[in-house]
Amino acid sequence: MSFFQFDDPIFLLLLVSIPILAWWAGRMGPEAAVRFSSISLVKEICQNRHSRPGKFLFGLRLLALIAFITALARPQIGRMNDSTEAEGIDIVVTLDLSGSMRALDLSTRDDVVTRLDAAKRVVDSFIDKRSYDRIGLVAFAANAYVVSPLTLNHDWLKRNLKRLELGEIDGGGTAIGTALGASVNRLRDHEARSRIVILLTDGENNAGAVSPIAAAEVAKTLAVKVYTIATGKKGRVPIPETDRNGRILRDPNGAPVYRGRSDISNYDESELTQIAELTGGRFFNATQDGDLERIYDEIDQLETTEIELRSYATFTELFIWPASLGLMLLALEQLLRNTRYRRLP
Repeated sequence: MSFFQFDDPIFLLLLVSIPILAWWAGRMGPEAAVRFSSISLVKEICQNRHSRPGKFLFGLRLLALIAFITALARPQIGRMNDSTEAEGIDIVVTLDLSGSMRALDLSTRDDVVTRLDAAKRVVDSFIDKRSYDRIGLVAFAANAYVVSPLTLNHDWLKRNLKRLELGEIDGGGTAIGTALGASVNRLRDHEARSRIVILLTDGENNAGAVSPIAAAEVAKTLAVKVYTIATGKKGRVPIPETDRNGRILRDPNGAPVYRGRSDISNYDESELTQIAELTGGRFFNATQDGDLERIYDEIDQLETTEIELRSYATFTELFIWPASLGLMLLALEQLLRNTRYRRLP
């Protein structure tokens, strides 16, 4: 945003003297350019003491004075600038891509989604809220994979999140310990004010060589806080149809195709609670539509980013223009005055 101002406006009070000078000069009349011992010799010349040429030259001098006063007041054009200094935190989002994440128990009548669909939707919104934080993404099932390292390029991160689909990695197991270890390893060499892992799963640890509690001990040692989320209901849950590769079949609108199939779902709530408590985080349980949004909103409130907004102005000095105008007016006035007097007989 641009604005105009005078840096020394006190000088503008001198403009009050301009009409006073004009009145005084009109009252006194111009001073004679040549003195004569006999008034009768120049009587005819002096009959009009306030000649038009004299008024014009005096007006030029007044305009020059106004220009110089304006220059003294230092006119400026300013521009407001805003800068943001943020001390963000480092976050690794860890998502379960095991086969059980295809369950449809978080769906509503108007919105049929898998557990993974619901998680991706909420994580996408969470990323939008964390503009100043570096966020990484780890996906896991029987093994863990780094989908994205820590980055501030959230558009690129969201594109990678969108590409995650069930069936693209071995979904025959749930390696929670391995996934947590990989996530903590992403944060090991970073010294952010706060480092957290948000681990979402719907199963029990049944794959991988790393114990979830052992991985949590490492996280505690490195001061990494872990939030754990168990998603879905326990027991028998509806599941969609899949192809031979385990990929979900979807209708033309993108909704999973459901034909009455179901499967058993379970997770170890006590282990997930222990991981969170050991690292200073919290355990959450999402069993119905809207729970994941509430949980991620709560984490967003718990893990705040320090942001400092600064506003400052930059100025461009304009005094050179009225000063130059004043000099030109004085030069013109002097030139006309000298020309006038040279024409006198």
